[in-house]
Amino acid sequence: MVNIIDGIIAYEEGRLTEEEVIELFQALIDDGYAWTFPGRYGRMAESLIEAGLCHRPSSAKQEEGSDHDDE
Repeated sequence: MVNIIDGIIAYEEGRLTEEEVIELFQALIDDGYAWTFPGRYGRMAESLIEAGLCHRPSSAKQEEGSDHDDE
């Protein structure tokens, strides 16, 4: 996947494979964005985690990714 923005656009347009959706949501989870976008993103992230297809980030990585001001 090129970047998160392109991935979200492709996801919204229904152009991602199941594998690409999982990859996108893992990136959103890792960066903490999954819970800052509209509610359905957080719900999808939680569903993928519960299904074992995605995982929660380690607390160290989550802390690193929590400051998005420099992006």
